[in-house]
Amino acid sequence: MAKIEPSIKSALTQYAIAHRGIFSYSQLAQYQNRFHLSGSELEAALLEVAAEFATPPISQFYVGAIAWDDKSQQAFLGANIEFSHQALSLVVHAEQAAINNAWLNGATEISKMTINAAPCGFCRQFMNELSTAKELEILLPTGKTSLCDLLPTSFGPDDLGNSEKLFSQVQHLAANETSPASISAALYQHYLHAYCPYTHNQSAVEIKLDTGECFYGRYAENAAYNPSLSPLQSALSQLAMSGKVLSEVNVVGITLLEKQGSANQLQVSLAVLKAYNAEHLLTHIEIE
Repeated sequence: MAKIEPSIKSALTQYAIAHRGIFSYSQLAQYQNRFHLSGSELEAALLEVAAEFATPPISQFYVGAIAWDDKSQQAFLGANIEFSHQALSLVVHAEQAAINNAWLNGATEISKMTINAAPCGFCRQFMNELSTAKELEILLPTGKTSLCDLLPTSFGPDDLGNSEKLFSQVQHLAANETSPASISAALYQHYLHAYCPYTHNQSAVEIKLDTGECFYGRYAENAAYNPSLSPLQSALSQLAMSGKVLSEVNVVGITLLEKQGSANQLQVSLAVLKAYNAEHLLTHIEIE
């Protein structure tokens, strides 16, 4: 794949950092006209920009992905994240990051995915949890394919009797319409919108910086269990898409909110934070 011109890459990167890797279709059309790019050239440019947000200290393999939502007319970038001296099972894959970016920021569905390399089996399984899994198009440098072609005879939510899908789930009912006094209203809303049909552990994370800026993540489970995305990984992916790394910002605190009686995210969160020597920043709260 040919490298994009520095001026194009710089403009797209600056916009991506300012908007946490989210582009409206109208904004992309403006860039396409401004730089005289074809549709495929624009996608290639976005993939290269997305990969710049990757943090791969173990593999040194920079992966970018784009999740497209034709309904909301938005594109969401994502990149892989790895954690030094921690289990490889804790990494965030680029496809997960792009889907997570869309899910946290108002997308109604994933219409198609663009990836700069063929997705691994782990990511194919993660995408199989989507409400649009059966129709999902996958655009690769080698051409167009579909998730159904990449994952034949699949195992998914229906096999576990789960009619709820990622992006089609409803808000979990709560006795309180307002957040408990000890947590922010935004964190509570992410908690209520967690996707947890298998363990029923509503959980979400808030990372608060000294600037007042906050980053959120919520739990996204998978029928195969292992590809599930933890709330802290979800939040760290959002931090990365703003051009920041946990070890290079001043964090006021990190709050993990879980459902009492179903909590299961504390130890994995501490393991991830250990990679940044930041375990002491975590506050763990369980609510009914």
